Amino acid sequence: MSEFAIRRRILGIDLGRARIGVAVSDELGMLAHPVETIPARGDATRRIAEIVQEKNAERVVIGLPRHMNGSVGVGAADALAFAEKLRACVACEVVTWDERMTTMAANRALRDSGQKTRNSRGVVDQVAAQMILQGYLDSLQSAGFLDKGSTAQGE
Repeated sequence: MSEFAIRRRILGIDLGRARIGVAVSDELGMLAHPVETIPARGDATRRIAEIVQEKNAERVVIGLPRHMNGSVGVGAADALAFAEKLRACVACEVVTWDERMTTMAANRALRDSGQKTRNSRGVVDQVAAQMILQGYLDSLQSAGFLDKGSTAQGE
């Protein structure tokens, strides 16, 4: 029998001022996949709540953009406020995860794959969300939490 069990999915969120990238884990909780980019204006929390329902997500992981020295700035304060707002709209757990450098890494990965910057604006946020979520999933896996159903916190 396999060690892997089907799990409810986890969403990853890259919060930006203009756009919000969304990614989702596979059913084994091992790999993150891009889902969509949502305009940050309007009611983004409603759309994320819909995705939580559609994907039957057990948790939402929001990237927390800390400064390189680990301190919390304006972007992190916005992410924490967004997490609180989202908690009121979803029945699942909402956590934050250190996302230092993910947008830069996503831009680099897209550029290295041959994507032109002007053509990748809508995709870079999804890739950043995918990187945030993959880091979170990797931490669960290395800590052995995927087998036990526990959670890891990056706050």
